[in-house]
Amino acid sequence: MAMFTQPQRDGKDSAGRATPREAALSIVAAGTRILGEVDCDGVLKIEGTVVGTVRAARQVLVAKGGSIEGDVFTREAVVGGRIEGSILADERVEVQASSAVHGDITTQRIVVQEGGEVNGRVLMANPNAMSQELPSRIPGDSATTTARAESRREVVRS
Repeated sequence: MAMFTQPQRDGKDSAGRATPREAALSIVAAGTRILGEVDCDGVLKIEGTVVGTVRAARQVLVAKGGSIEGDVFTREAVVGGRIEGSILADERVEVQASSAVHGDITTQRIVVQEGGEVNGRVLMANPNAMSQELPSRIPGDSATTTARAESRREVVRS
């Protein structure tokens, strides 16, 4: 990888190699509420609220005070706020102190800081292999609510 090679307009560097697209940062600002599905090619930082499914190719960052009411699909998730739904992360999930995840987590690596809250099942597996087994969920759907309640009871019984 040449550090100072400039990409040309056709998406190739001066040596003719394809250059990766720069991953964009998208922000849902504090005070903003999005109802519906959010798809992002790069990094998605949520300081406000998203009600619906969130997909980010690279990373989902939920800032302190931010929240998601729906499932999250990404390579890496860092939770500083609140998620009410499942997380499927290809590589890593970090649940920071004073944050909460109410739903199942499937990932290869997880970090839960002291004070971080996880209410659901944690599966340490390759999410790509597991994603075909998970049912699609709609926020507020009674089946989802029942599944979450049963999941919480399983955690308490264990």
